[in-house]
Amino acid sequence: MEKFKRLPDSELDIMLVIWEAKEPVSRAYIEQQIKKKKKIAATTVLTLLSRLCDKGFVSCEKKGNMNLYTAIVNDQDYKNSESRSIIKKLYGNSLKTFVASFCMDNKISDDQLNELQAFLDQLKERRK
Repeated sequence: MEKFKRLPDSELDIMLVIWEAKEPVSRAYIEQQIKKKKKIAATTVLTLLSRLCDKGFVSCEKKGNMNLYTAIVNDQDYKNSESRSIIKKLYGNSLKTFVASFCMDNKISDDQLNELQAFLDQLKERRK
């Protein structure tokens, strides 16, 4: 599995929009989506897109008078890399400790616990 450098939240916000779109998107589209949640200037979006291109996370293709941006890095690959990094750094590489942190003080509902148990049962079945 490829390890990615952790993105700052501002760049991750851009990537989340691009990943969700599942097709090439313009700067204006990205700006519009982010503005639904917080204020952001067009110049800031352009700067962040430039950084993401430099880091190899997105590609830029000129279509007429507009640039369209496409994810190069797959969202699931990035999430997997980040999850493993967090578990390693913050939980001593212990998945049990990681999961326990969510279960303490009843922060996980019975439905979520049942979902987790069903998922673990499926994993066990696939290993047989």
